[in-house]
Amino acid sequence: MSTERPWTFYVQGAAVALFSLFALAVNGWFIWRAWSLRELGDAWTPALLFGAVLGPLFLVLAGILWTIFLKIAASEKPIGPRSLSLVEQEEALIEPVLGKPTAGFLATVALLACFSLWAVFAWGWQLYHGLQVTGLNNPVFWGFYITNFVFFIGISHAGTLISAILRIANAEWRRSITRSAEVITVLVLVFGAGNIILDLGRPDRALNVFLFGRLQSPLLWDVCSITAYLTGSTLYLYLPLIPDIAILRDRCADWRQPLYDLLSFGWSGTKEEMRVLEKCIAVMAIVVIPVAVSVHTVVSYVFSMTIQPMWHSTIFGPYFVVGAIFSGIAALIIAMAALRRVYGLEEYLRPIHFKNLGLLLLVMSCLWLYFTFSEFLTTWYGNDPEHIVIFYSKLSGPYAPFF
Repeated sequence: MSTERPWTFYVQGAAVALFSLFALAVNGWFIWRAWSLRELGDAWTPALLFGAVLGPLFLVLAGILWTIFLKIAASEKPIGPRSLSLVEQEEALIEPVLGKPTAGFLATVALLACFSLWAVFAWGWQLYHGLQVTGLNNPVFWGFYITNFVFFIGISHAGTLISAILRIANAEWRRSITRSAEVITVLVLVFGAGNIILDLGRPDRALNVFLFGRLQSPLLWDVCSITAYLTGSTLYLYLPLIPDIAILRDRCADWRQPLYDLLSFGWSGTKEEMRVLEKCIAVMAIVVIPVAVSVHTVVSYVFSMTIQPMWHSTIFGPYFVVGAIFSGIAALIIAMAALRRVYGLEEYLRPIHFKNLGLLLLVMSCLWLYFTFSEFLTTWYGNDPEHIVIFYSKLSGPYAPFF
C-alpha cells in the first residue's frame, strides 16, 4: 500500500541531488583545469593530483547524504504522533532554543549588530578608497587580515579533531563537549575564509580563482582544501544534530516547525535509523581527520613555499598543525566556560571535561615548545646571515617584547 509523501521528502531529495551535482562538478572542475593548463602548455599534473584526492572525497560525502535520505527519510515511519522523549534534566538543553529570548540575549545581539554595521561601513570605505586605508603598503603585503585568517583556520582544527579522534577512541567523556567543538569548527572556518574576501581589493574578481587558477600555487591548494574541509565539517556537525532537530520539531508549534521538519529527515528514533546514522558518523569521523590535518599543513605552505628568511622551513607543516590544535583547544575551553555560565550547564560541562581538555592543552603546548625550540636552534646554529637578522630581531630587536 503506497502512502503519500510529505513535501519535505521531495525538498530533501532535491537538496541531496543538488549536492551530488556539486560533487560531480568538483571532479569535473579539476579535469577541466588540467585540460586548460595543458592546452596552454602549462603544468597540468597538479590539477589531476588534487582532483584524485579531493574529487572522491566529495563523492563520499554525497554518498553519505544519499544513505541518510534513502535509509531514514524514505523509510517507513511508525503510525501515530511523533514524540521523542527527554529526561527531565535534559529539558534545560532545549530551553534556550524554544524559550523566549531574555533581555541579556537581546542586548548582546544589539551590541554585536552595531559592531557588524560598523564593520560593513569600514569595508565599504576600504572598497571605495583602496587597501591603503588599512595601512598595508608595498613591503608589508599582508597584515591584520592574513593574521585573522591563520588564527581562525587554526581554531577550527580543535572541533573536528577533538570530536573525531575521541569518537574513534570511544572516549565517553567527550559527549558533552563535541557539539560545542563542532560548531566552533564550522563558524570559524567561515570567519577565516571571509577574511580573504576582505583582503581583496576587487572581491568581484574572486571567481577568477576558479576560472583561471593555476594549481601549482599553494594559494589555490588553500582554496581547495578549505572548501573540502568546510563541506566535510558542516556535514559532520549536521549528522549528529538530526535527532536533536527532531526533538525540537516535536516540541515546536510556530514558524520554525516546518524548518525543523525539513532538517530532521523524518527522524523517528528507531533502532535501524540510529544504526544507519552512527555508521555514517563513524565514516565521517575517519574522513575528516586527514582532511583537517592537511588543511593547516597547506595553510603553512602559503608561507613556507616562499623564499623568506625563517619561513622557508620544512617544520612549518607540523608546526602549524600543532599550533592550530593548541589554539583550538584553548578556544573550546573558553567557549565551554561561557556556555556553562550563561545557560547554567554545570551538570553537563563538569570539571572532568575541563581537566581532560587542560591535559590535552598541556600536551599540545609542550609539542609547540619543542617545535619552536627546534626551529630556532637550527636557525641559530646555521647562522645564515639572512635568517639570523630575523632571529635576533625577535629575541633582542624591536619585536622582542611582542615575541
